Amino acid sequence: MAGQGSGGNVIAAICNIFFPGLGQLVQGRILAALIFAIVFFGGAALWFFIVPGVIAGIAYIWAIIDAAKYKGP
Repeated sequence: MAGQGSGGNVIAAICNIFFPGLGQLVQGRILAALIFAIVFFGGAALWFFIVPGVIAGIAYIWAIIDAAKYKGP
């Protein structure tokens, strides 16, 4: 990746719109991808308890922003 605002980061952010964590996986950050996916899908599965659903929504937005602002190693 060339850095923040690069085309790769834009693609990663768009990937996160379709599947939270996929953008981090595209960037090669496997642990971050797993954490975002688990938090999102775990919270979405328990949406009827309200709080996990809110946490899932926050994780969804955070995953997109995190992929877009990633600066690389």
